[in-house]
Amino acid sequence: MSQHEGSQPMEGEEEEYQFTGPLLVSKLQEAGIHANDVKKLAEAGLNTVEAVAFTPKKALLAIRGISEQKADKILAEAQKIVPLGFQSATEVHARRSELVHITTGSKQLDALLGGGIETGSLTELFGEFRTGKSQLCHTLAVTCQLPVNMGGGEGKCLFIDTEGTFRPVRALAVAERYGMTGEEVLDNIAYARAYNADHQQQLLTSASALMSESRFCLIIVDSATNLYRTDFSGRGELSSRQTHLGKFLRTLQRLADEFGIAVVVTNQVMSTPDAAAGPYAGNEKKPIGGNIMAHASTTRLQLKKSRGNTRLCKIYDSPCLPESETTFAILAGGIGDPEEEA
Repeated sequence: MSQHEGSQPMEGEEEEYQFTGPLLVSKLQEAGIHANDVKKLAEAGLNTVEAVAFTPKKALLAIRGISEQKADKILAEAQKIVPLGFQSATEVHARRSELVHITTGSKQLDALLGGGIETGSLTELFGEFRTGKSQLCHTLAVTCQLPVNMGGGEGKCLFIDTEGTFRPVRALAVAERYGMTGEEVLDNIAYARAYNADHQQQLLTSASALMSESRFCLIIVDSATNLYRTDFSGRGELSSRQTHLGKFLRTLQRLADEFGIAVVVTNQVMSTPDAAAGPYAGNEKKPIGGNIMAHASTTRLQLKKSRGNTRLCKIYDSPCLPESETTFAILAGGIGDPEEEA
């Protein structure tokens, strides 16, 4: 989520924080695409011109009523509107310098992440149970609604829950900590419970429609891999599971690119007894999802238990952040720094 010239500031927003949103798919009608075809694209979850431009031709052909000739024309017109060619590294650097970061509620954790959770990319939180994954998600669902100068993104949150761990009372506690109106905070969180892997994927189509109508700045999936562990079992279904998971994660990244939002997914871990073969080696816990998950995540954060309410966060993988770690605490008002406990 970056600020660009020519965008309209939100009501009551300072002029220095200006945002631009993606172009709605209806814009293609002006380029000569028939209204019925535009409607079919929207029904397939392609609600913006960016989404159409990012979509491979075979995916358009899979939409009923879209012929090869129509697909070629739709892609050609979309790519005229959305530039997909080369640009200088100077332009990329200038755009990245404008990225908004969403505060985690902990100054130490924000410092570790270079300012907070980065918009426009996918951040993965993995760790054992009781390491603070869901608590961090609840805090982010509220802090993303804060003004930009307070570490927020001035947008709504979309929360996909696969484990049944979402508790509005936790969001209200975080809202109270920041002096926000509880009712407004809850109204700005769009919540959905996913019951199987297919449903989890379908919810992203609904998410795209919601985000094209209103301003969102964060998607949370807690957890991304839970349903895959139960819906796909054994080595015989491993290939199908990874393909399905890869498609889900790719759709999340497309939404991040399309709407400039932050995407946060939690992941479970598995034991690797082989790692304990040596006399000094511990029973290492590895994130599940394999290479598909590893390559899809921009930043991977490993959470570990510590003393009392304190937890440890380590940069496990990142394209720009150094491998380091810090501590944070789970407080009554959400995630904070350990010294705040007193």
